Amino acid sequence: MTRIWITGDKSVFDHARAWLVCMTLGLIVSAATAESEQGNTHADEVEEHGEEIVRLSPSELLEFGIEVKPAAGGVLQVHLALPGEVVPDPDRIAHVVPRVPGVARLVHHVIGDVVREGDTLAVLDSRELSELKSEFLVAKERAGLAQTTFAREERLWREKVSSEREYLGARQELATARIEERAAEQRLHAIGFSHVYLEALAFHEDASFLRYSMTAPFGGVIVEKHISLGEFVRNEDSAFVIADLTKVWVELTVYQKDLPRIHSGQPVHVVDTQTGIEANGQITYVSPLLREATRTATARAVLTNDGSWRPGVFVEGRVVVDSRQAEVLVPKGALQSFEGRTVVFVETERGFEPQPVELGLENDTQVEVRGGLKPGQRYATTGSFTLKAQLEKSGFASGHNH
Repeated sequence: MTRIWITGDKSVFDHARAWLVCMTLGLIVSAATAESEQGNTHADEVEEHGEEIVRLSPSELLEFGIEVKPAAGGVLQVHLALPGEVVPDPDRIAHVVPRVPGVARLVHHVIGDVVREGDTLAVLDSRELSELKSEFLVAKERAGLAQTTFAREERLWREKVSSEREYLGARQELATARIEERAAEQRLHAIGFSHVYLEALAFHEDASFLRYSMTAPFGGVIVEKHISLGEFVRNEDSAFVIADLTKVWVELTVYQKDLPRIHSGQPVHVVDTQTGIEANGQITYVSPLLREATRTATARAVLTNDGSWRPGVFVEGRVVVDSRQAEVLVPKGALQSFEGRTVVFVETERGFEPQPVELGLENDTQVEVRGGLKPGQRYATTGSFTLKAQLEKSGFASGHNH
């Protein structure tokens, strides 16, 4: 049936009778009816153009950096982020002091030098050392003479030539000389001279009894120096400070509410948030006391240092406090918010479709999916924001923003 659509004023007809005839014959549809039918047509268009699918060619996937992988499970670790600071191991810091006072004759190293165990740091001229060496050699010589005298007196006493009193007197002199020799030897051992060195020590015209060498007790870096050429150094003065930084401590601040979750043996991931340097360690100690002012405790981790970790640097320690086996784990970058729902973009035969998901436990990088995504389903692990933008762009183009 042919219809005449009337959407304006009825006065367009010249005669009222014509209007009545058209109504009678059913050739005129009211404006309300027309709008209803036009609305049905519009709904059809929405159904046709509102399809929530993004179609991209393989080259476009590569161009937009969209990576697709099958959904899989794994172990989800939950971290607790704690502020911290890198500090040297106090057991590997040495304050090198001379064992005898003296005047600096040679100074071989400056701040920043790397030294090995036994390296000579400086040489002193020491009057006290000369006196100790002389006392040792005199005692050694006296002990030798006493030994000779005792041997002679013992022989004469056995031959009944000398009296027992002379024999006993010689034995006492020998014992006294040996005690003095041992005492002088021990004083030199105490300032670092070996038995081999003392065995070879003797009065020679070219022998210097004054020279004392300060040596490094272990390998490390010179971080402080308090000695200059010609300066008098006392035997309680710290001339050098050496730090072995091959291992450093990370002291983490633990707030009172987090203490039940921190204990020795936990893995910790240390990050320098300024430079991005990372390292893995382990909690080796948690202080049993809280600081009264801050109500915090200290947790310590030990890191092997290749020179990247400098004492004094502030870091963040991410301690693993919980772990769970998840059936499906997805990176956080794969999640998008679409039409008020959290979705991932699942790959189908028609293209990528936004799939609502139910989330569970999460950490900084991953989240557990408890529903909406099954193991083995292929989804966009990267570039999901681009897929969302393409979907919204299609909605705007068709005049229907989702």
